[in-house]
Amino acid sequence: MIALLLSGCEPARETPGEGFAGLGREQQGYAPVVPGRVLSFPADHAAHPEFRIEWWYVTANLKDQQGRDWGAQWTLFRQALQPHTETSPTAGWGQPQVWLGHAALTQAQGHRHAERLARGGVGQAGVELNPYRAWIDHWQLSGQANAMLSPLWVQAQGENFGYRLELHSDRPVVLQGEQGYSRKSDSDQASYYYSQPFYQVRGEIEWDGERLAVTGQGWLDREWSSQPLAEDQQGWDWFSLHLDSGDKLMLFRLRSEQRGHYLSGTWISATGQTWPLAPEAVEIEPLNQTSVAGRQLPTRWHLRVAARDFEVTTEALNPQAWMGTGIPYWEGPIRVSGSHAGVGYLEMTGY
Repeated sequence: MIALLLSGCEPARETPGEGFAGLGREQQGYAPVVPGRVLSFPADHAAHPEFRIEWWYVTANLKDQQGRDWGAQWTLFRQALQPHTETSPTAGWGQPQVWLGHAALTQAQGHRHAERLARGGVGQAGVELNPYRAWIDHWQLSGQANAMLSPLWVQAQGENFGYRLELHSDRPVVLQGEQGYSRKSDSDQASYYYSQPFYQVRGEIEWDGERLAVTGQGWLDREWSSQPLAEDQQGWDWFSLHLDSGDKLMLFRLRSEQRGHYLSGTWISATGQTWPLAPEAVEIEPLNQTSVAGRQLPTRWHLRVAARDFEVTTEALNPQAWMGTGIPYWEGPIRVSGSHAGVGYLEMTGY
């Protein structure tokens, strides 16, 4: 019975004409993403079951007391099995929501990850606002659902790795795109998207039973949509950068062989002021390829934003940071050098 119920949580495989992981599938019956909607907090820190897909996503670039670099990732996904209606069950096995959790810990010599699957409505996974808690099994992101989404605590445990981290920010969350409306193509594909890129992080990681104190910088992304990709977009390359100047930068490239790649981003000042970056203002070019999990992946990149005199190269801390999950992808910490220096995270899907 458990196996049968969890089969409803099995992630959708990529299908021709539906984009990466089915995210280009038609959104009929689900709530659309439209420009002009005003994001409201703390309400929008919670789940949005009327939309098809949603995620809570945290990354942290860390150093231990020996000066070694680490990266931690925590992600909770929600996906609706069918459109939400006024009569949709809000509890019990009939609730049409499934949840997926990913956690990873990366260093130069190793990368470990774990995955969790859950049905909604039975207490195994979900999101609550008062107090704030997003969880799946014993993995959780918890804290204060205020304008800064701070403080937060994030924890996860996998085979031979784990972490418990404390995240603090003194600046409000940042709205990506057009006041939270993030275009994903020249058509109607879009998401609602905000971030908290200003976390200062401290805590403890565990690797092969050894516990290490760490400090660093963190980034949280919140995004929800019903059709975030066009049907011909095979995947994305997404960057979140912490620059030594205190500025932050988010960039993404959605790949399509038919219509050409769609580029976008946001420059975020150290004080939290934002400048959306139009596709023509951004250059994102792959450089070196690495053989990873039987495929070729670009783990070294050239990034340029001419209006900001920004031109850098990014290098993966560990080029083998492959997430061998139900829907596999690459995710790991990166180093930034060139006109600006810093650290960050890179996610690559659809390869």
